[in-house]
Amino acid sequence: MRVLVDQFLDFVLLEKGLSENTRNAYRSDLIRFTDFLRQSGIRSLNDVKRDDVATYLMSEKDRALSSRSLARNLVSIKIFFKYLEQEGLLQGNVTEVMDSPRLWKMLPDTLTPDEVDRLLAAPDQKSTLGRRDAAILETFYAAGLRVSELCGLQLGDLDIDMGYVRCTGKGKKERIVPIGKQAIRSITAYANEVRPSLVRDESIRSLFLTRLGAGFSRKGMWKLIKQYSHAAAISKNVTPHTLRHSFASHLLAHGAPLRVIQEMLGHADIATTQQYTHVDSTRLKSVHGKFHPRA
Repeated sequence: MRVLVDQFLDFVLLEKGLSENTRNAYRSDLIRFTDFLRQSGIRSLNDVKRDDVATYLMSEKDRALSSRSLARNLVSIKIFFKYLEQEGLLQGNVTEVMDSPRLWKMLPDTLTPDEVDRLLAAPDQKSTLGRRDAAILETFYAAGLRVSELCGLQLGDLDIDMGYVRCTGKGKKERIVPIGKQAIRSITAYANEVRPSLVRDESIRSLFLTRLGAGFSRKGMWKLIKQYSHAAAISKNVTPHTLRHSFASHLLAHGAPLRVIQEMLGHADIATTQQYTHVDSTRLKSVHGKFHPRA
């Protein structure tokens, strides 16, 4: 994919006569995009779907990119894909019908409760790393954390007795997020019985450790999620962002107030929370039937 990006950048510079600044902007956008695809397990641009583009842009929005920067990212991707299509290097241009107003209504796949159960059950609980991975997946779904927040969890951020984790989000803002009984059991078992065997350096206080005793990187977490989504036979494009989105959507579907979900997700603006969550048609119909006078 990097070779195709370089070909495109040469094209816009030499044949289109665009400025070096414009070329550099395209380069920055497309390198981040293709890095995201690789981390998601996508090796060919012919395998990219619209949901993959939407997931990438929503993850960039979660990284506090402005609406203008997000729009520029989409333009860069659309122009890149159009070039590849014209050159016969792309079988189908999935970005052709995407535009900014419609894009923000396109959300990444959400897992059903059954798919979540399968994903959480995928690690082998008889193995050391399997028990660790089970605790990681339980924490992701129980707290709806960003991948950077989960990687940053320290031992002191966990309060088993009170049933919550403390995480540091955007702008170094701390928040307290409750976790359920199942997650508490899984994390407790990991912290007491598994983590000590992974420790190589006592100064490393990361809650979740790799087999080499280091804290997890974002890329490592992405690979872990991909591994278990495949093991659980989930056909959707599952990322850490998918679990965060599922966390919020399932809370909303079971009646949690949007303001409470906003606080748990660490969103400064309620509008951001609304873009993460959606209500299924079944619940909408039940609410309408319960409250509308002529239902």
